[in-house]
Amino acid sequence: MRAHRVQLSCTLRGAMETRVLVVGSGAREHALARVLAKQCDVVCAPGNAGTALSFRNANVPIDDLAGIVALAEREKVSLVVVGPELPLTLGLVDALSAKGILAFGPSKAAAQLEGSKAFMKRFLKRHGIPTADFAVFDDVAAAEAYVRAAARPLVVKTDGLAAGKGVVVATSTEQALLAVRQMMRDRIFGDAGSTVIIEELLAGEEASFHVLCDGERGIALPAAQDHKRVRDLDQGPNTGGMGAYAPAPIVTPEVHDVVMRTVVEPTLAGMKSEGTPFRGVLFVGLMIEAGVPRVLEFNVRFGDPETSVLMALSRIEGGGWYDLLAGAARGELPPSMQASTDGAALSVVMAAEGYPASVRTGDPIQGLDDPGNDQVHVLHAGTSRRDDGTVVTSGGRVLNVVARAASLQEAAALAYARVDAIHWPGEHHRRDIGRLALTKGN
Repeated sequence: MRAHRVQLSCTLRGAMETRVLVVGSGAREHALARVLAKQCDVVCAPGNAGTALSFRNANVPIDDLAGIVALAEREKVSLVVVGPELPLTLGLVDALSAKGILAFGPSKAAAQLEGSKAFMKRFLKRHGIPTADFAVFDDVAAAEAYVRAAARPLVVKTDGLAAGKGVVVATSTEQALLAVRQMMRDRIFGDAGSTVIIEELLAGEEASFHVLCDGERGIALPAAQDHKRVRDLDQGPNTGGMGAYAPAPIVTPEVHDVVMRTVVEPTLAGMKSEGTPFRGVLFVGLMIEAGVPRVLEFNVRFGDPETSVLMALSRIEGGGWYDLLAGAARGELPPSMQASTDGAALSVVMAAEGYPASVRTGDPIQGLDDPGNDQVHVLHAGTSRRDDGTVVTSGGRVLNVVARAASLQEAAALAYARVDAIHWPGEHHRRDIGRLALTKGN
């Protein structure tokens, strides 16, 4: 019935003439589909059990570029919104553009800003963009020698994509050496670890800064803060993200202006000057100390779980999300369009047993009957639907519970009340999302 209501509302606005294909299967794509559905008919590929409730899913894998192009042609879509980094680094936007299909996301060449951390760090250095000191290695012995000589806390990163897990913050020489060996010799992240970046460990507080870009200018969204560690108080291994909130108070108006002036503007100018103009969303991972921001990393797509709070919180003045994303894709962000915000949003990731290592799947999820509203809703990520209609777990990060309210404290209370009503065997989540901001009274 819910799917019927969504389709009907789109029809009444004439949105059936505007169809969008959202590529991906996570909570990020579910969040994007929800806001785009206010203007458009939405198809998701491959989608998940949640997107199947309100939209149409097409069973095409994210790395099947030819299949996605064929689907976009068959559906006569007006815009393709690419969610995950993998198809971007494989060249999906290039393949779609070659067929005359408008796509939101960077070209394969521009996607190197995320696809290769070595490329990204060297780009930052070339253009004088503030970041940590670093060195790049493709030889194990040389990397080990560098670690021993450094004798200080280091961060070891895979050059290639590792689903948000190819980063080790080493507080000792032994930990750094182990990370180098596991990545380069044992290849625990496959070929992504054949080259590693070793950089100084920056002090401060992290923030996620998203900017919609058309190749020359950008529109910033509210700053968010992700929670990467699997357990409370930032303990345990890194994950793809266990929750997020926005706005992040660490990004003051002054810090915002500094990031735009010293990071975003030089990046857009630098990419254009190197023949790879950046269109899409530039996700700047920041470390901020004493009001001074430095770049930890670039991502070339919306963050997950940050997207859940950004879509819930941001209001697009002068249009809607379709207008904004399509404008960026065309290289013509509407000059009158801006993103504004009021209040706060918080999301909690509910994960499967074993995450972020080997996870158990196939467990029925209880407590999903509440359809949600503008204040609290549930986004699906690692879910699938059995023939009898039962929704079961099918991945590590299973659900993302999102709440929006006048204050972060209220949003946290709403989100956790909904989390407590959902169950499956082995489920786990953090209880301290938003901790840093909440301790400051937000």
